[in-house]
Amino acid sequence: MEAAKPMFKHRIAQRMAGCGTEGAFVVLAEARALEAQGRDIVHLQIGEPDFDTPPNIIERAHWALDHGYTHYSPSAGIMEMRDRYAQFVCQRYGISGISGRNIVIMPGAKPICFLTGLALIDPGDEVILFDPTYPAYDAAIHLMNGVPRRLPLTEESGFRFDHEQLASLVSAKTKLFFLNSPQNPTGGVLTLDDLEYIAELARQYNFYVFSDEIYNRFVYEGKHVSILHIAEFLDHTIMLDGHSKTYAMTGWRLGFSVSSEKLVEQLTVLMTNANSCTASFTQIAGEEALLGDQSGAEEMIARFKMRRSIIVEGLNSIPGVSCTMPAGAFYAFPNVMEYTVKQGRSSRELQHLLLHEYGVACLAGTCFGPAGEGYLRFSYANSKENIEKGLDRLREAFSRLA
Repeated sequence: MEAAKPMFKHRIAQRMAGCGTEGAFVVLAEARALEAQGRDIVHLQIGEPDFDTPPNIIERAHWALDHGYTHYSPSAGIMEMRDRYAQFVCQRYGISGISGRNIVIMPGAKPICFLTGLALIDPGDEVILFDPTYPAYDAAIHLMNGVPRRLPLTEESGFRFDHEQLASLVSAKTKLFFLNSPQNPTGGVLTLDDLEYIAELARQYNFYVFSDEIYNRFVYEGKHVSILHIAEFLDHTIMLDGHSKTYAMTGWRLGFSVSSEKLVEQLTVLMTNANSCTASFTQIAGEEALLGDQSGAEEMIARFKMRRSIIVEGLNSIPGVSCTMPAGAFYAFPNVMEYTVKQGRSSRELQHLLLHEYGVACLAGTCFGPAGEGYLRFSYANSKENIEKGLDRLREAFSRLA
């Protein structure tokens, strides 16, 4: 009699235990499954512009494909494109001293988060991040066995941070600070004073600052302030920018970092090992996005500003819901504690109820950290009609929960 074959046992790396994911994609899949059953769902969960990529960018991609940009490029990017991206950075921020040697072009913004963590975080290093904040930073810290130190963002401060509280978190063990402005999920925007305070601490304690500025064009009053505006700070800096949000290029997977040449060397080594390079034709299209006709992006941003007013006013019209006006990005982050904390319900339970019973897909604030309890995140990267439909359903839902 033939002996039974031993059952295969999966031996997954311990680092995967407890590694989180991005709630927006989880809820998107859940919503799509409901739609497959015939349900009508309003998608207010994912941060993806509902516009098409502007035609001048698509035309430039066609040109690149027709002219042979279908092969490997250097791992950090085509040098001419790195120079052109650096030109954009200097024009955008009114600075000098940034060249192509400070640029790494990557297939999306997320690899910049991950590869920065891989390059800088040793086991036991402490890494500061906002709470709530974009979950990819927490995942990078977790996978590198770093120690997260959470810096709360409060509604009362406009989702800025308390300077003294930050100072209490910093120590000789601090290696990196993940910051994001304009912020996902809160829509908060940091000031030059905030960035100068962070820079002062970074110089004193010798840590790096990862500044995710992917929403830099989505500042509705005033101007965006970049970490690159801090003089003589590039050795400490990894600035992230990309094409997904401003140019509706989420599927193109294109982003770039700005940092010291020393860090560029390390990120390039990791790019070689992880991705080889970024697709050549997308790099060419990305240069057109940054330096070409901006009318498509400008029209989209103007539409987002109009939608911001609609969704915030609509949320504030619902009894028991309060929402501050987001200064940037394209997310509303309303306080729903009347329907969560005060009713013994978690934000994730409310998220599930709104999707399954009322057909509104949104995210619990706790998808972005423990401090998000009592909040929901709604993306207004959807049409005016869909936002208004979603608000009608929310009014019904909260009236029944009251």
